[in-house]
Amino acid sequence: MPDSAPLATSDHPQTAERLRVGGFTRLTTIDYPGELSAVVFCQGCPWRCRYCQNGDLLDATAVESLIDWADIRTFLRQRVRLLDAVVFSGGEPIVQTALGAAMHETRALGYKIGLHTSGAYPERLRPLLPLIDWVGLDIKAMPEDYAALTGVPDSGERAWSSLALLLEAGVNLEVRTTLMPGWTPDYLRTLSQRLAAKGVRHYVLQACAPQRALDPNLPGYSIMPRELVEAVDPTAFEHLDIRGL
Repeated sequence: MPDSAPLATSDHPQTAERLRVGGFTRLTTIDYPGELSAVVFCQGCPWRCRYCQNGDLLDATAVESLIDWADIRTFLRQRVRLLDAVVFSGGEPIVQTALGAAMHETRALGYKIGLHTSGAYPERLRPLLPLIDWVGLDIKAMPEDYAALTGVPDSGERAWSSLALLLEAGVNLEVRTTLMPGWTPDYLRTLSQRLAAKGVRHYVLQACAPQRALDPNLPGYSIMPRELVEAVDPTAFEHLDIRGL
């Protein structure tokens, strides 16, 4: 696979109406910790992670937006003071240069802004930071092991650069790792220790579902997720959450 998949837009900022939206959740209590939120699922992702379960969101150019931004805008105007936040998820939201305009509009209505990201575009993430209140960042593996998971040679460098950027900026940050079948306790221990040493305070571990994965040949777990997470020192983080195990 090439270094990057086609982008949803050019590198020039675009209006919020150009945002390609593949799905919309009107109310959630789990996508932005402590906040009642709506979630905008943006179309497109440059990576093809083997365990991905959002395959319908990967291709940024497959179809026109399934949901018009104008309809989302109308909904958000009606929910002012009833919802706390709007989370932009994906796919990879930052693949679209219309994201900044959509965030600006949403923040102007008084909502907090959350972002779910793989960290694929640190250079695009930086100018968005003043708009963002909370980030859920996926750190998928050690940097040198990303290519085998994502299919993209420089993906590990990009993700870990985004982590460094977010830590330096002091953004409210949650780092999430999906447990990859084939990992050993030693591997997860080393990964978690490296994240703690970088300054990660809130760490989330979650299992994947191989039967629903993008890669139909992804094997099941040889070491069960609950056994893997025992390798992580809970005292290394202010908050360590285990989800879906």
